[in-house]
Amino acid sequence: MTQAESMSTMSKEMQDCVAACMECHSVCEETMSSCMQMGGQAQMQIMRALIDCAEMTRMCADMMMRRSPLSAEMCAMCAKACEMCAEACMSMPDDAQMMRCAEACRRCVQTCRAMSGMSM
Repeated sequence: MTQAESMSTMSKEMQDCVAACMECHSVCEETMSSCMQMGGQAQMQIMRALIDCAEMTRMCADMMMRRSPLSAEMCAMCAKACEMCAEACMSMPDDAQMMRCAEACRRCVQTCRAMSGMSM
């Protein structure tokens, strides 16, 4: 089954959550690259939060697409990782990439929280 076929059989809420997770994953990866270019300015706390969030969002999307019975719990954990990442990114409010990442994380938190309360 292709990803497109898998997506077509999902609820709208699950599709939205997978899309938010994948967007957040991409933005976190871009932000990590941006942080590495900054060098010493990027704090290790921010990098850890970005790495955790990028990994969690990718895994969460994968689990929803394959209808894992652990998806709801994973969505709850993903929301927590995204929340921590958004907070870490907000520590650099003058950085446009950090603010873009924080916004993607917040969107993902909302969809993951909604999915964590649903049976999948």
